[in-house]
Amino acid sequence: MYGFTLVPDPVAPAWIIAGITILAYFLWWESRSESPVLDMSVFRHNVAFTLSNLAAMINYAATYAVAFLLALYLQYTKGFSPEFAGLILVAQPAVQTIVSPFAGRLSDRIEPRVVASVGMTLTAAGLLSFAFLSTGTPLWSIMAVLLVLGLGYALFSSPNTNAIMSSVQRRHFGIASSMVATMRALGQLASIAIVMMIFSLVIGRVQVTPDVYPQFLESVQISFLVLGILNVFGIFASYARGKIREAEFSPSSR
Repeated sequence: MYGFTLVPDPVAPAWIIAGITILAYFLWWESRSESPVLDMSVFRHNVAFTLSNLAAMINYAATYAVAFLLALYLQYTKGFSPEFAGLILVAQPAVQTIVSPFAGRLSDRIEPRVVASVGMTLTAAGLLSFAFLSTGTPLWSIMAVLLVLGLGYALFSSPNTNAIMSSVQRRHFGIASSMVATMRALGQLASIAIVMMIFSLVIGRVQVTPDVYPQFLESVQISFLVLGILNVFGIFASYARGKIREAEFSPSSR
Protein backbone atom coordinates (compact mmCIF):
# COMPACT_ATOMS: atom_id res chain seq x y z
CA MET A 1 0.00 0.00 0.00
CA TYR A 2 2.86 2.36 0.78
CA GLY A 3 4.33 1.60 -2.63
CA PHE A 4 1.07 2.54 -4.34
CA THR A 5 1.03 5.92 -2.59
CA LEU A 6 4.54 6.64 -3.95
CA VAL A 7 3.62 6.16 -7.64
CA PRO A 8 5.09 7.49 -9.96
CA ASP A 9 8.25 7.64 -7.84
CA PRO A 10 10.84 5.15 -9.23
CA VAL A 11 11.13 3.45 -5.81
CA ALA A 12 7.41 2.59 -5.75
CA PRO A 13 7.74 -0.79 -7.56
CA ALA A 14 10.42 -1.88 -5.08
CA TRP A 15 8.12 -1.22 -2.13
CA ILE A 16 5.21 -3.00 -3.84
CA ILE A 17 7.33 -6.06 -4.64
CA ALA A 18 8.72 -6.09 -1.09
CA GLY A 19 5.21 -6.03 0.34
CA ILE A 20 4.01 -8.87 -1.89
CA THR A 21 7.11 -10.92 -1.03
CA ILE A 22 6.64 -10.49 2.72
CA LEU A 23 2.93 -11.35 2.44
CA ALA A 24 3.73 -14.50 0.45
CA TYR A 25 6.32 -15.54 3.05
CA PHE A 26 3.85 -14.95 5.86
CA LEU A 27 1.20 -17.12 4.19
CA TRP A 28 3.77 -19.86 3.49
CA TRP A 29 4.98 -19.79 7.11
CA GLU A 30 1.45 -19.90 8.52
CA SER A 31 0.53 -22.85 6.30
CA ARG A 32 3.43 -24.87 7.79
CA SER A 33 3.11 -23.80 11.42
CA GLU A 34 1.66 -26.21 13.98
CA SER A 35 0.02 -23.32 15.87
CA PRO A 36 -0.59 -20.64 13.24
CA VAL A 37 -1.82 -17.14 13.97
CA LEU A 38 -3.93 -17.50 10.83
CA ASP A 39 -5.22 -21.00 10.11
CA MET A 40 -4.85 -21.24 6.33
CA SER A 41 -6.86 -24.49 6.18
CA VAL A 42 -10.01 -22.42 6.76
CA PHE A 43 -9.37 -20.77 3.39
CA ARG A 44 -8.10 -23.82 1.50
CA HIS A 45 -11.08 -26.03 2.28
CA ASN A 46 -13.85 -23.43 2.37
CA VAL A 47 -14.60 -21.66 -0.91
CA ALA A 48 -17.59 -19.80 0.53
CA PHE A 49 -15.48 -18.32 3.33
CA THR A 50 -12.62 -17.36 1.02
CA LEU A 51 -14.78 -15.69 -1.63
CA SER A 52 -16.93 -13.93 0.97
CA ASN A 53 -13.80 -12.34 2.44
CA LEU A 54 -12.52 -11.45 -1.03
CA ALA A 55 -15.86 -9.82 -1.86
CA ALA A 56 -15.69 -7.85 1.39
CA MET A 57 -12.19 -6.55 0.66
CA ILE A 58 -13.15 -5.56 -2.89
CA ASN A 59 -16.30 -3.80 -1.69
CA TYR A 60 -14.41 -1.76 0.90
CA ALA A 61 -11.67 -1.00 -1.64
CA ALA A 62 -14.28 0.28 -4.07
CA THR A 63 -16.39 2.34 -1.67
CA TYR A 64 -14.22 3.73 1.11
CA ALA A 65 -12.80 6.59 -0.97
CA VAL A 66 -16.25 7.79 -2.10
CA ALA A 67 -16.65 10.27 0.75
CA PHE A 68 -13.11 11.55 0.25
CA LEU A 69 -13.59 12.11 -3.48
CA LEU A 70 -17.03 13.67 -3.22
CA ALA A 71 -16.05 15.94 -0.34
CA LEU A 72 -13.29 17.44 -2.49
CA TYR A 73 -15.46 17.53 -5.62
CA LEU A 74 -18.32 19.32 -3.86
CA GLN A 75 -15.94 21.94 -2.46
CA TYR A 76 -13.51 22.47 -5.35
CA THR A 77 -15.73 21.87 -8.38
CA LYS A 78 -19.17 22.84 -7.07
CA GLY A 79 -17.96 25.55 -4.71
CA PHE A 80 -19.93 24.35 -1.66
CA SER A 81 -18.80 24.99 1.89
CA PRO A 82 -17.31 22.08 3.89
CA GLU A 83 -20.39 22.07 6.14
CA PHE A 84 -22.84 21.82 3.23
CA ALA A 85 -20.72 19.20 1.47
CA GLY A 86 -20.70 17.09 4.64
CA LEU A 87 -24.47 17.44 4.96
CA ILE A 88 -24.92 16.11 1.41
CA LEU A 89 -22.68 13.12 2.12
CA VAL A 90 -24.86 12.13 5.09
CA ALA A 91 -27.40 10.76 2.58
CA GLN A 92 -25.41 7.57 2.00
CA PRO A 93 -24.85 6.44 5.62
CA ALA A 94 -28.42 7.47 6.50
CA VAL A 95 -29.88 5.03 3.99
CA GLN A 96 -27.33 2.43 4.99
CA THR A 97 -28.32 2.72 8.67
CA ILE A 98 -32.02 2.33 7.91
CA VAL A 99 -31.73 -0.58 5.47
CA SER A 100 -28.93 -2.67 7.07
CA PRO A 101 -31.07 -4.35 9.77
CA PHE A 102 -33.66 -5.39 7.19
CA ALA A 103 -30.93 -6.66 4.84
CA GLY A 104 -29.49 -8.81 7.62
CA ARG A 105 -32.86 -10.40 8.34
CA LEU A 106 -33.47 -10.85 4.63
CA SER A 107 -30.23 -12.83 4.31
CA ASP A 108 -31.55 -15.25 6.92
CA ARG A 109 -34.39 -16.14 4.54
CA ILE A 110 -32.69 -15.78 1.16
CA GLU A 111 -29.20 -16.97 0.23
CA PRO A 112 -26.74 -14.28 1.41
CA ARG A 113 -24.88 -14.44 -1.91
CA VAL A 114 -28.03 -13.30 -3.74
CA VAL A 115 -28.72 -10.34 -1.45
CA ALA A 116 -25.04 -9.35 -1.25
CA SER A 117 -24.57 -9.63 -5.03
CA VAL A 118 -27.58 -7.40 -5.65
CA GLY A 119 -26.04 -4.91 -3.24
CA MET A 120 -22.69 -4.99 -5.04
CA THR A 121 -24.45 -4.52 -8.37
CA LEU A 122 -26.19 -1.38 -7.09
CA THR A 123 -22.89 -0.14 -5.67
CA ALA A 124 -21.10 -0.71 -8.98
CA ALA A 125 -23.86 1.17 -10.81
CA GLY A 126 -23.52 4.10 -8.42
CA LEU A 127 -19.73 4.26 -8.69
CA LEU A 128 -19.79 4.11 -12.49
CA SER A 129 -22.44 6.84 -12.52
CA PHE A 130 -20.09 9.11 -10.58
CA ALA A 131 -17.48 8.58 -13.29
CA PHE A 132 -19.55 11.04 -15.37
CA LEU A 133 -19.43 13.85 -12.82
CA SER A 134 -18.88 17.28 -14.34
CA THR A 135 -19.04 20.91 -13.32
CA GLY A 136 -22.70 20.97 -14.35
CA THR A 137 -23.89 17.81 -12.58
CA PRO A 138 -27.06 18.78 -10.65
CA LEU A 139 -27.19 18.30 -6.89
CA TRP A 140 -30.30 16.11 -7.06
CA SER A 141 -28.41 13.68 -9.32
CA ILE A 142 -25.53 13.43 -6.83
CA MET A 143 -27.99 12.85 -3.98
CA ALA A 144 -29.81 10.15 -5.96
CA VAL A 145 -26.60 8.23 -6.63
CA LEU A 146 -25.60 8.53 -2.97
CA LEU A 147 -28.94 6.96 -2.02
CA VAL A 148 -28.27 4.10 -4.44
CA LEU A 149 -24.80 3.61 -2.96
CA GLY A 150 -26.22 3.58 0.56
CA LEU A 151 -28.81 0.99 -0.43
CA GLY A 152 -26.23 -1.13 -2.24
CA TYR A 153 -23.78 -1.10 0.64
CA ALA A 154 -26.51 -1.97 3.15
CA LEU A 155 -27.64 -4.92 1.05
CA PHE A 156 -24.06 -6.15 0.80
CA SER A 157 -22.52 -5.59 4.22
CA SER A 158 -24.84 -7.39 6.64
CA PRO A 159 -25.56 -10.40 4.37
CA ASN A 160 -21.87 -10.79 3.52
CA THR A 161 -20.89 -10.77 7.20
CA ASN A 162 -23.69 -13.29 7.77
CA ALA A 163 -22.20 -15.46 5.02
CA ILE A 164 -18.68 -15.28 6.50
CA MET A 165 -19.79 -16.24 9.99
CA SER A 166 -22.20 -18.93 8.76
CA SER A 167 -19.61 -20.66 6.56
CA VAL A 168 -17.34 -21.79 9.43
CA GLN A 169 -17.65 -23.96 12.52
CA ARG A 170 -18.06 -22.37 15.94
CA ARG A 171 -14.39 -23.08 16.75
CA HIS A 172 -13.37 -20.84 13.84
CA PHE A 173 -15.59 -17.89 14.83
CA GLY A 174 -12.56 -16.01 16.15
CA ILE A 175 -10.73 -16.32 12.82
CA ALA A 176 -13.86 -15.43 10.86
CA SER A 177 -14.53 -12.34 12.99
CA SER A 178 -10.94 -11.14 12.75
CA MET A 179 -10.95 -11.64 8.96
CA VAL A 180 -14.02 -9.41 8.66
CA ALA A 181 -12.05 -6.63 10.38
CA THR A 182 -8.89 -7.40 8.40
CA MET A 183 -10.66 -7.30 5.03
CA ARG A 184 -12.26 -4.01 6.02
CA ALA A 185 -8.91 -2.47 6.95
CA LEU A 186 -7.13 -3.79 3.84
CA GLY A 187 -9.96 -2.62 1.60
CA GLN A 188 -9.98 0.86 3.09
CA LEU A 189 -6.21 1.15 2.72
CA ALA A 190 -6.37 -0.07 -0.87
CA SER A 191 -9.16 2.38 -1.70
CA ILE A 192 -7.18 5.42 -0.59
CA ALA A 193 -3.96 4.06 -2.13
CA ILE A 194 -5.66 3.62 -5.52
CA VAL A 195 -7.07 7.15 -5.45
CA MET A 196 -3.77 8.69 -4.35
CA MET A 197 -1.97 6.84 -7.13
CA ILE A 198 -4.43 8.17 -9.73
CA PHE A 199 -4.13 11.72 -8.37
CA SER A 200 -0.33 11.50 -8.48
CA LEU A 201 -0.37 10.30 -12.09
CA VAL A 202 -2.90 12.87 -13.35
CA ILE A 203 -2.26 15.97 -11.22
CA GLY A 204 1.14 15.28 -9.71
CA ARG A 205 2.24 16.11 -6.18
CA VAL A 206 0.90 19.65 -6.16
CA GLN A 207 -1.61 21.59 -4.11
CA VAL A 208 -5.12 21.64 -5.57
CA THR A 209 -5.62 25.21 -6.79
CA PRO A 210 -7.99 26.67 -9.43
CA ASP A 211 -5.22 26.21 -12.01
CA VAL A 212 -5.45 22.41 -11.71
CA TYR A 213 -9.23 22.09 -11.22
CA PRO A 214 -9.67 20.48 -14.69
CA GLN A 215 -7.04 17.86 -13.87
CA PHE A 216 -8.61 17.39 -10.45
CA LEU A 217 -12.01 16.66 -12.00
CA GLU A 218 -10.38 14.23 -14.43
CA SER A 219 -8.74 12.46 -11.48
CA VAL A 220 -12.11 12.15 -9.74
CA GLN A 221 -13.73 10.72 -12.88
CA ILE A 222 -10.94 8.19 -13.44
CA SER A 223 -10.99 7.20 -9.77
CA PHE A 224 -14.72 6.44 -9.83
CA LEU A 225 -14.33 4.54 -13.08
CA VAL A 226 -11.53 2.37 -11.64
CA LEU A 227 -13.41 1.80 -8.37
CA GLY A 228 -16.59 0.92 -10.27
CA ILE A 229 -14.79 -1.63 -12.45
CA LEU A 230 -13.14 -3.08 -9.34
CA ASN A 231 -16.56 -3.49 -7.76
CA VAL A 232 -17.81 -5.36 -10.84
CA PHE A 233 -15.18 -8.03 -10.15
CA GLY A 234 -16.50 -8.14 -6.60
CA ILE A 235 -19.95 -9.07 -7.91
CA PHE A 236 -18.53 -12.26 -9.42
CA ALA A 237 -16.64 -13.10 -6.20
CA SER A 238 -19.81 -12.52 -4.21
CA TYR A 239 -22.02 -14.72 -6.37
CA ALA A 240 -19.43 -17.46 -6.96
CA ARG A 241 -19.15 -18.25 -3.24
CA GLY A 242 -21.91 -20.85 -3.56
CA LYS A 243 -24.87 -21.58 -1.31
CA ILE A 244 -24.11 -20.93 2.35
CA ARG A 245 -27.09 -22.97 3.52
CA GLU A 246 -25.58 -26.08 1.92
CA ALA A 247 -22.04 -25.17 3.04
CA GLU A 248 -23.17 -25.14 6.67
CA PHE A 249 -23.75 -28.87 6.49
CA SER A 250 -20.90 -29.72 4.14
CA PRO A 251 -17.84 -31.52 5.60
CA SER A 252 -15.60 -29.44 3.32
CA SER A 253 -16.61 -26.28 5.17
CA ARG A 254 -15.36 -27.79 8.42
